[in-house]
Amino acid sequence: MEWQPDEQGLQQVLQLLKDSQSPDTATQRAVQEKLEQLNQFPDFNNYLIFVLTSLKSEDEPTRSLSGLILKNNVKAHYQNFPPLVADFIKRECLNNIGDPSPLIRATIGILITTIASKGELQTWPELLPQLCNLLNSEDYNTCEGSFGALQKICEDSSELLDSDALNRPLNIMIPKFLQFFKHCSPKIRSHAIACVNQFIISRAQALMDNIDTFIESLFALAGDEDCEVRKNVCRALVMLLEVRIDRLIPHMHSIIQYMLQRTQDPDENVSLEACEFWLTLAEQPICKEALSGHLVQLIPILVNGMKYSEIDIILLKGDVEEEDDTVPDSEQDIKPRFHKSRTVTLQHEGGEGEEGEDDEDEDDDDDTLSDWNLRKCSAAALDVLANVFRDDLLPHLLPLLKGLLFHPDWVVKESGILVLGAIAEGCMQGMVPYLPELMPHLIQCLCDKKALVRSIACWTLSRYAHWVVGQPPDSHLKPLMTELLKRILDGNKRVQEAACSAFATLEEEACTELVPYLSFILDTLVFAFGKYQHKNLLILYDAIGTLADSVGHHLNQPEYIEKLMPPLIAKWNELKDEDKDLFPLLECLSSVATALQNGFLPYCEPVYQRCVTLVQKTLAQAMVRHTHQHTRMDPLFMYSQQPEQYEAPDKDFMIVALDLLSGLAEGLGAHVDQLVARSNVMTLLFQCMQDTMPEVRQSSFALLGDLTKACFPHVKPCIAEFMPILGTNLNPEFISVCNNATWAIGEICMQMGVEMQPYVSMVLNQLVEIINRPNTPKTLLENTAITIGRLGYVCPQEVAPMLQQFIRPWCTSLRNIRDNEEKDSAFRGICMMIGVNPGGVVQDFIFFCDAVASWVTPKDDLRDMFYKILHGFKDQVGEENWQQFSEQFPPQLKERLSACYGV
Repeated sequence: MEWQPDEQGLQQVLQLLKDSQSPDTATQRAVQEKLEQLNQFPDFNNYLIFVLTSLKSEDEPTRSLSGLILKNNVKAHYQNFPPLVADFIKRECLNNIGDPSPLIRATIGILITTIASKGELQTWPELLPQLCNLLNSEDYNTCEGSFGALQKICEDSSELLDSDALNRPLNIMIPKFLQFFKHCSPKIRSHAIACVNQFIISRAQALMDNIDTFIESLFALAGDEDCEVRKNVCRALVMLLEVRIDRLIPHMHSIIQYMLQRTQDPDENVSLEACEFWLTLAEQPICKEALSGHLVQLIPILVNGMKYSEIDIILLKGDVEEEDDTVPDSEQDIKPRFHKSRTVTLQHEGGEGEEGEDDEDEDDDDDTLSDWNLRKCSAAALDVLANVFRDDLLPHLLPLLKGLLFHPDWVVKESGILVLGAIAEGCMQGMVPYLPELMPHLIQCLCDKKALVRSIACWTLSRYAHWVVGQPPDSHLKPLMTELLKRILDGNKRVQEAACSAFATLEEEACTELVPYLSFILDTLVFAFGKYQHKNLLILYDAIGTLADSVGHHLNQPEYIEKLMPPLIAKWNELKDEDKDLFPLLECLSSVATALQNGFLPYCEPVYQRCVTLVQKTLAQAMVRHTHQHTRMDPLFMYSQQPEQYEAPDKDFMIVALDLLSGLAEGLGAHVDQLVARSNVMTLLFQCMQDTMPEVRQSSFALLGDLTKACFPHVKPCIAEFMPILGTNLNPEFISVCNNATWAIGEICMQMGVEMQPYVSMVLNQLVEIINRPNTPKTLLENTAITIGRLGYVCPQEVAPMLQQFIRPWCTSLRNIRDNEEKDSAFRGICMMIGVNPGGVVQDFIFFCDAVASWVTPKDDLRDMFYKILHGFKDQVGEENWQQFSEQFPPQLKERLSACYGV
């Protein structure tokens, strides 16, 4: 006998559903409690499915809500449903998938896929065959409902469908879906394409077997009048471009023609999907060849897509002249920030640090509409195409640009400024002749009366900062800086944000060129402190931190410190320990402390103490959570799943605090001694170095190295415990952790001297393995070479026997490093090891010669060491052999060695 609801129970459930639609929070709380009570009854879920599928007298929103509550129950504790209840729900779903209401059909579809994704695809064998069968139904609602459910299952369980676990149902499903590409209903055609699209990226075998039919069917739909169908066709072609370009190449000309049309589709969802095609094509090797003939059509289309749409302008209040900087931000305006942990790098010949290793995409301007839209996609496509075609793009662009940049309509002019910014990277060479006259025009746009023009001008100017800094300062740098600083104090929040970001980019490019203007810059940034709302304050911290990184010790002047520190410390005191705004402030202070060096002394004690407290608190939370994890009851998850009683601690607090402690140790040097002495930082560090989270370990090792340099007496008693941990972290799976551990070992060597002996065996083999590993990133190779050299410097007898195993990669990885202390100690080490084991270097002596020649001004005693080794080798092999040997040298090396060392 089929289950039937009890009338009184049904009324209770209906009342609950009515109440849960009330906006009142007290009512909502009561609903939550009631739900938890009702969940104690096994057949409560029967009532929910009954309301959804059978109670046609109720209104649709109530029935749908009943289904969604049931879905949450399935998600939270389906495994506890009695078999009878589970079977009843499954039966009801399949019997009612053709409900006349689209809302109810969709809700049942969601319920089906939720049950399927709880591992039920295996234990519900009739589900897929039955849904596929229902596709043949004469009844439109049944066909559409089944397709809707299948589409959701394909989205949620695509991997499982293509596995042996289910006997590969795709072999039947894919050909079946392809038949429906020709269906008379656009909704059904659209479902069919969407289902197949789920399997392109994973290259499901069943789809690959039918690939030609699929592509032909897509071409047949090219002229479809339904926009959802056109969107799915475009999406399919974009994905096929990534995985089966071989199949598209024969038709590439007509596909490009089709996509040119679709990129101008009146429906923005279609034009956006089509525009992705150009982004994807730009990454393919055939891009240049395939697109060359079409640029003349494509460029104007992309440029046209870069204008703000009418809806954007309304949402961004582009036509309302408004000063909104007194309006507080709402919390959802603020995107979560992620802290980037410290990584230790070395300086290279011809420039600071490593360029380009962590290029974060300078995102376009309109972040508040952070949804991906046609404007952003067109700009991104133009940017990548500029990088492919370089200056060949300009003949198609320049004629358009002139008309745009000086256009009377601000929307058009704004898009022109965006175009100019988008091509900055790829077409820089070709743009140089035009920049002297364009710069003043762009700087003038910073004063435009439209806020959106002012903000995009900030971004575009930042893209040309490198060029600006290369010109005499008075020509462009000074006017640009003056205007940007005014924009930092703009009355519009979006302009403030764009100006602050642009200024940070300018600071990175200009570095010490900014020193003469420091007073003026600081006045502006400090004034902004009092003016900014929450979101832009976070960007302001970044601009201040970048300034400190860029001008370094030049910031250490009493007048600058008096301007800058009081507002920073006031913020620091105002923020609570659990406030996420501490992240950017701690990062900023870390840069400031490193730059100010002893100028930071008056502020260091409270800052240091708080960092230690943050680390301690986070570790304590992690401990508490670990102890409680195994005793927790399974709480009943309802609408909003309640957070676990003990939330995972946010380890970012600890990471940022460790990084600021590193900044203090680096900036204050020996002055940090007293602070370390009065705290338990070494005990905390011992725990952090063993944390499960790689970023925590990465920052711990950076701090260990900085403390080793600043106050080794406090570190030394812990070395016996620390060294084994450092040894186990020499694992190149975690590049940055491994890098910082390697660097710290090198710093410890220099302090321990000969006492390093018992620990060499804990680390040497791993280091030699890393330096010989293919594809090891440059920074890690350099740090590994320095540390091997330093180990050899303090313990030559222990390390020298392995010389032959690492000398060649050692020499090649250090030849591009600037002369500095680290390089000096490493080369002394290698010389001492050659003294112990000269045979180890014989086979690779040319590499050693090359590395020696990379020194510009070695200290005298190091020069003597090089001299002795080179002449010793020459005397050993004899004049004639040396002549033959040095014939292999490149001319530059030959000259350098002969001039500096007389060989």
